[in-house]
Amino acid sequence: MIKRIVKLTFEAGREPEFLAIFEEMREHIRGFAGCSHLELWRSTADPRVFFTYSVWASEEALESYRQSALFADTWRRTKALFGARAEAWSVGVLM
Repeated sequence: MIKRIVKLTFEAGREPEFLAIFEEMREHIRGFAGCSHLELWRSTADPRVFFTYSVWASEEALESYRQSALFADTWRRTKALFGARAEAWSVGVLM
């Protein structure tokens, strides 16, 4: 099992557009094979900064999602709103 954290920074004023995309796509992502959990977090210091937190059965499951048409469409629409490059981490529980 891996956990995936992705930091997304949007251009000022574009946050509502992102939230609409996330609302539309979240259940599709949650239902994707290998995804067992998905949350959206927002920075308390900067309202333009969001984080997605997801749990995947394996690296292969995450990669399958990343190669899917669902991801391609969601990422294309989301990336157009960025104010900075996205950052992503795949992590495992240590203790």
